[in-house]
Amino acid sequence: MRTVEDETGTRYLLVKQSSESSRVRDPETGEEQHVPNDTIETVDGASPLATAATAVDDAVRRVLTACHDERALGLLLELDEAGPTDVRVLLDRYDLCESDLHGIVAEFRAAGLVDETAVPGGRGYETTPATREALATLRGE
Repeated sequence: MRTVEDETGTRYLLVKQSSESSRVRDPETGEEQHVPNDTIETVDGASPLATAATAVDDAVRRVLTACHDERALGLLLELDEAGPTDVRVLLDRYDLCESDLHGIVAEFRAAGLVDETAVPGGRGYETTPATREALATLRGE
């Protein structure tokens, strides 16, 4: 399977190719269609598995890929539940050493899941609006 795109830049998964046309699947809808071969081209370096993953909402994908284990997911859920939280409170409240906490939070920040914020007494973190929506989706809300 390969990733292809049409002249508008829409990406598809190539399901089957013949001499005249190709059957492609839209990863977001699952809908398959036949298109002339001259209207699509292979996207070099694009993983078909990464293309298939676009069926999942972008913010949910970021949560899934940034949370490497249950502790990280739990921390993100707790931040979401508690709202802006002081770093020292996070260290006191949970079973994370300082380097683990900062490592997880750095990944969350890089993924756009949390923002640094000012809290009484210093620096803290809070989830972004997109993260709140993604977590609500994952919770089934």
